[in-house]
Amino acid sequence: MSPIRMGREKVATVSTADVARRSAALSLALVRGADELDPASVELARRVVDKAARRTTIAGDHTVVALAGATGSGKSSLFNALVGEPVATIGARRPTTSTPTAAIWARATADGSDATELLDWLGVPARHVVATGPDGIRDGGRDTGEALLGTLDGLVLLDLPDFDSRESAHRREAERVLELVDVFVWVTDPQKYADARLHDEFVSALSSHEAVTLAVLNQVDRLPERVVAPLRDDLARLLEADGVASPTVLTASATTGAGVPELRQRLANIVAGQAASRHRLRSDVVGAAGALRRDVADSEPRAEALPRRDLDAALARAAGVPVVLDAVARDYRREAFGHTGWPFTRWTKGLTADPLRRLRLGTRDAVPVDIEGSDVRAVLGRSSIPAPSASATSAVDVATRTFVRGAADGLPVRWAQAVEDSVGTQDPPIADALDQAVLGTSLRARRPVWWLLVDGLQWVLGLAAVAGLLWLAALWVVGLLALPRPDLPSVGVVPVPALMLVGGVLLGLLVGAVSRAAARVGARRRRAVVGRRLDEAVARVGDEHVVAPVARVLDRHRETRERLDEALT
Repeated sequence: MSPIRMGREKVATVSTADVARRSAALSLALVRGADELDPASVELARRVVDKAARRTTIAGDHTVVALAGATGSGKSSLFNALVGEPVATIGARRPTTSTPTAAIWARATADGSDATELLDWLGVPARHVVATGPDGIRDGGRDTGEALLGTLDGLVLLDLPDFDSRESAHRREAERVLELVDVFVWVTDPQKYADARLHDEFVSALSSHEAVTLAVLNQVDRLPERVVAPLRDDLARLLEADGVASPTVLTASATTGAGVPELRQRLANIVAGQAASRHRLRSDVVGAAGALRRDVADSEPRAEALPRRDLDAALARAAGVPVVLDAVARDYRREAFGHTGWPFTRWTKGLTADPLRRLRLGTRDAVPVDIEGSDVRAVLGRSSIPAPSASATSAVDVATRTFVRGAADGLPVRWAQAVEDSVGTQDPPIADALDQAVLGTSLRARRPVWWLLVDGLQWVLGLAAVAGLLWLAALWVVGLLALPRPDLPSVGVVPVPALMLVGGVLLGLLVGAVSRAAARVGARRRRAVVGRRLDEAVARVGDEHVVAPVARVLDRHRETRERLDEALT
């Protein structure tokens, strides 16, 4: 095996800022999308965020290494061999280790108190300070001839309970601490190196931390030398199958001390790199974000860009827009007749009901007033527009579901359900919102100028007819009294009074007929203008009650996806 030199441990450089950035992105993703993500993955991600926030604020730059293994693997003996003192309890009865034991490497002048906050956070009560000299070797250990390149100062070595212990409390304690440490050292022995629990429940689950993972095949003193290398290679193969890229496998014997200096040097190299804790945190964040990313699609539609013609048409029908537009057209023709019809027949206007007032959409004044484009009716309560029919209500439901399906297309199940639920309950109901939208829409505009011109002409013609009639009546009275008749002016052979009467009546009726034709054209234009206003009002209701809720869910999906991608890259 090639010699191990200081600084050769392949631990990628990870900055605190990078960990903070990824952790913040993961936290924002949880804020925006936790309700639509897998609950178990969300719970794990929250623990990771809390861990990253707490770990990066703990004073000191320590590296926490955990020796983890199955019952009888000899990890406590290996722990004592690395420390150089019998710190961990070793016994014949299993399990022996019930709580973690910590060894803290510090200068001889230090008391190890700078690791107190870290160990309190780890929940490790049993602590032993390993005092070292300036050369990084444990005091009293130089007579062994050990040569260590670098130093172990700052190392916190943990001896964990057996993760396959028959005591469930021991297993839970091992699993709890493994979530918090920086470096894993999997200690196994020739009999249990292929144990399914080790590989399936621990190594595979933590395979993303390959840069801070070591495996030690312990108790090799019990094996013939010729089988040590094949067993080590087989363990490496199993680790690769677990997902660990380029696994590092060492062989050791806590009894003879073989391989212990090499393992100690590996740990010194990791401590010298001072990146193990940040690498573990980054790996945890990346792993949690990767698990959540499976619950998010690669893209999402834009609610504003989805086709909504059918939705708006269905809402307009349910709002009674066709009924209102018919009333607007009739109202225009009725008001036009009141201004341009023959003055002596306008009284018949009062025999017909105001079509807008029948729908409770009219003003209080009998004569319409000029209304600016920004003015609307202040009408309280509901209108008298007929309630939408069953088919109109069904059309709204179908159009809404079609719009929602388009918005949810390609989204995971939870997100698609959130899109559907966003428009499932309306407060106020959409029918009330549509009615209020119609009530708040101005249904009239300025009186056309031609109404005033025709009105003046009609009154001139009417007065001419009345004057001609009175003139002829006066002549009839004169003749009846046998008084001398004055000379009558005439136009050709037609006396002027007769011309005034007949001309006034005929021209008034003709102008009224032409005005009615013009009013039909104006009614169609008014209908189109008001139709656009109502379409805009109905569209705003659709925006508020359908598009906006869907857009909010899609925006949350987008922000969740972007934050998770930021945490992963």
